[in-house]
Amino acid sequence: MTDNTKAKKTLVGYVVSDDMQKTIVVSIPRSYIHPTYKKVVRTEKKYKVHDEQEAAHVGDRVEICEGRHMSKTKYMHLVQVIETKSGR
Repeated sequence: MTDNTKAKKTLVGYVVSDDMQKTIVVSIPRSYIHPTYKKVVRTEKKYKVHDEQEAAHVGDRVEICEGRHMSKTKYMHLVQVIETKSGR
């Protein structure tokens, strides 16, 4: 049989909010060169991420991957906390 599973997209970003239960908001920074103006444009995208153990806190660097939908806007899952914010 052939394996029809796709590779899951993994991203690394920073936690910007952990106010919800079992949910964190992760910001993924991105930069690209504008095709017309040839200037570096910096943008960010925010994802709602499922955090079952509530291990991540604001300022932590985390790795996330996509999975099944948990709600209308939440389909990413926490893989690991790469680096914790110092001072805790």
